[in-house]
Formats: sequence, C-alpha cells, structure tokens
Amino acid sequence: MNMIKSDRNKIEHLIAFSTGMMSGGDGKELIEKHKEALNGITPYDMLYLEEYQMQMGVTVPEIKRDINKILNVLYEYLKAYDWERPEEGTFLYYLMLENRAFEFRLNSMKKILKAYKGREPEELSSLKAELLPHLESFARFEPHYIKKENILFPYLEKHWKEYKPLRVMWSLHDDLRRMIKELIGLAKSEQSEWMTLNRAIGNYYFGAFGMIQKEEIIVYPIAAGTIPKDDWEEMHRQSFEYPFPFIERPTPPSEESASKADGVVTELSGPISEQFLQRATMIFDSLPLDITYVDENDKVRYFNRAKDRFFPRSPAVIGRDVRNCHPPESLHVVEEIINKFRTGERDEAEFWITLRGKFIHIRYFAVRDDSGEYKGVLEVSQDVTKIRELQGQRRLLDWN
Repeated sequence: MNMIKSDRNKIEHLIAFSTGMMSGGDGKELIEKHKEALNGITPYDMLYLEEYQMQMGVTVPEIKRDINKILNVLYEYLKAYDWERPEEGTFLYYLMLENRAFEFRLNSMKKILKAYKGREPEELSSLKAELLPHLESFARFEPHYIKKENILFPYLEKHWKEYKPLRVMWSLHDDLRRMIKELIGLAKSEQSEWMTLNRAIGNYYFGAFGMIQKEEIIVYPIAAGTIPKDDWEEMHRQSFEYPFPFIERPTPPSEESASKADGVVTELSGPISEQFLQRATMIFDSLPLDITYVDENDKVRYFNRAKDRFFPRSPAVIGRDVRNCHPPESLHVVEEIINKFRTGERDEAEFWITLRGKFIHIRYFAVRDDSGEYKGVLEVSQDVTKIRELQGQRRLLDWN
C-alpha cells in the first residue's frame, strides 16, 4: 500500500526548521519563518523528515536529543491531523487503551508528589515508600513496547519504505526501560537524595508522555492509513501472546481465524508429512531453550515457542530482516557476528546476562551445509541459573 507523498518544498522547510531547533535557534523566529509549511504538516511529513535526517547522517542519539523539543512545538499542528481512529476490539484500539490506562497511573503519582511538595527532603523516606509501588507498576507496561517491537514494527516495515525512524522509537523504548529500572533503584536506596530522585522522575515522565505522544500523533495515524485490514486482524490475534498492561484482557478471536503462517517454518521441501511437522514443532517447543534461526539472506525464518520464553517473538517477525529486530545500540554486534560467520572466520559467539533475576546464556552458531557454505545463524538462549548452582553428582533418580 502506497504512503501519502509529502511535498518536497515542505520537507525542506521542516529540515531547516528542525536543524535550527537542534542547533539552539530561537523557536518563535523559526516558527514564523516556516509558518506556511508548518500549518499543513502531517504525520507523514514527520516520518519523511526523520528519514531524510538519517540519510543526511544525523545519528539516532542526535535525533533523540531534540525530538521531544521539536514535537512540543509541532504538537498542535500534528494533533489537528484528521485520521480514522481504530474501531473497538482491534489491535490499535487496545494499544491506545493501554496508553490511557498508563497516563492515569502516571498522573496518579503526580498527585503523590504534589501532596509532599515542600516537605520532600524532610520526609524523603516516607515519599520513597509511597512512590515505590507506583514505579514498580510502571515497569509492568513493558509488554506494550514489546508488542510494538515484535508485531507492529514488522508489519510497518512491510508497508513503509521509510521505516528507519522506527529505530529511533525502539531506542527510546530502551531508554524508558533503563530509566524506570534506575528510578526503582533510587526509590529503594536509603542513600539517594531528593534532587537526584526528582530529576530522574522528571526525565521519566517527559520520556513516557513523549512516547505516547509520538505513537498517537505520528505512528498510529500513518499505520491506520497504510496497513490493510487483514493484517490488522492477524496483528490482533498475535497480540494475545502477550499481556495487556493496565487494562482488562479482551476476549481472544476465534481459532478459526488463525493463519496457518503461525510462525515457525516457512520453507520446507520434499515428502514431509503434516504429522512430522507437528511432532517436530512439539519437540522444539518442549526444549528449555529459546531458539531462533536466521537464514543466509539475514531473514528470520524460525523460532520455537518454549514454555517460558524470555526473549519475546511473534509470527510477524518471520521474513523480517534481522537488523530490524534489534535496537540501534546493539546493531553493530549483530552485524559483526553475521559478517564473521559469513566469511568463515568464526563459527560461534556467546554472551551471558542477568535478566529479571535469571542468568541467561546466549549462544550463536553458524549454520553451514555439507560443503561448508554459509546458511545462516542459529541463536540458542538458556536460563542456566539452576545449572550454575549444581554441585557433586546425582546418579539416581530423585523427583524431590
């Protein structure tokens, strides 16, 4: 589906306006100078603007640094854009409903801060104790961002030629994840001071409300106007693999509407029975491992559905370029692994991290055919927390 084309002259004015804002220019003077172009601005224009900025060599950190400031100036212009809001019971409807519920919780915490105004340093311990459960609840908004990264973004990439700005949004997701983690730590710490906590709260509020703003005045309007109805239905079905933060879980669609492209194998040839495929899928899903296969063309072709998967995957990622499955900050690592595997310089790479209290071992293996030709990458991740604790021997079965 083609996107609405933007006027080249308008884009040039927007580039000049944003460049002026990023270099510390006077906002009022810039608005007056580019007023005619700004009056008719659309969400599509903002997408093209970021695309052109990235083509010009403006980096993701540079765009992130000033994007909220620019959007605050342009908010009223973009808010006036007329677009067809999603119908109740659709994927986009529930994303927006989650935003409303999140806003309510953010504003509820504002009331707590207001009640302590002027008494924060003296009653900091009490304030922290009252803030902590709210902050911990904010961390549970994570599935909202995961659904965007694993369902919405892959479909947008199918229909948007100018999808690179999504990398900026993913990077902003990671910023919010980092900020809420740090905020919770500050609220738990007896050593943290009020000024430090207050600054961190302000940064998080600015980022969280700014993300909602970016979604609803840019991404969602364009998505609503470019993604076909059938895709929206499939996206809604896939969303039930994740929680619906802060809202009542809706009724799942009927299984009859499920697509056969449910996620796992998309390329097989030869006399392989349906029963064999079902058994193979059950086998891989039963393993206590997260498995993902990326082919020699850097496309995601398979993932299993382990019971307690810690790295989310959705059917929408099948066929997606692996580079679009990672935030910009880790992209160079992904490319280095693929390049080393492709040239034959390496056959394995490994990492280990602590995630939600679990020790995760992540390994990448080069996949090669009998002649040694590169056929892709296999990612295997495992929770080895309990394995690391094993000592001695166990030679007999002991269910206890």
